Amino acid sequence: MKASSLSFQAAVLLVLVGMGWGIAMAASGDHSTMPAHAHLNLLGWVSLFLFGIFYHLHPNLDRSRAALVQVWTWIVATVVLVVGVGLIHTGRTAGDPIAAVSSLVVFGDMAFFGWLVYRRNRAGEVRSAVPAE
Repeated sequence: MKASSLSFQAAVLLVLVGMGWGIAMAASGDHSTMPAHAHLNLLGWVSLFLFGIFYHLHPNLDRSRAALVQVWTWIVATVVLVVGVGLIHTGRTAGDPIAAVSSLVVFGDMAFFGWLVYRRNRAGEVRSAVPAE
């Protein structure tokens, strides 16, 4: 599987969960988990979809094991982070270490993505569409 495909599929799944969660909050009138809902939509939908676009535009990287590791790490860490934030905002202190550790994993994974982006540029993967004369 390509990293872009995994990113797009996971993004759609997570946004549907996020939208359902938002509808449930609206119907119940209880918006206490809104911060967790927002994290899910931002990290799960927006970030994953943007990763997918980037990887799709860079086919060599899209097929790499490193890109798949980056995407899978993001997916798992995002879900764990959302659970931790949800626990915190429903008054459960057990969510604090879960959110703390998973937020560090998400941060580290973004740094890894940044490394992949900059490494790709230095490696000269981007070639001009116009042949050199």
